[in-house]
Amino acid sequence: MAKPDDRSDNKEKIEHAIGNTLQNMDEARDYVKAHSDEISEEEKEQIEAKNERREQAIEGSREELKDEAPYQETQD
Repeated sequence: MAKPDDRSDNKEKIEHAIGNTLQNMDEARDYVKAHSDEISEEEKEQIEAKNERREQAIEGSREELKDEAPYQETQD
């Protein structure tokens, strides 16, 4: 038998994931700034591309968070 859908902590999990992703983006930017004279252009481009993917993931997570809002309101 399938487990019942437990969405009680989805909002918190999504918010936590967004926060972690934002932190990773900041750390990547700081790394590039601190080591820009030591790393190759290719590595810089890879880091920037990864941050772009992270930004897309954050956008998706924010949309998911909006989807969770009506459920959370019925639980509060």
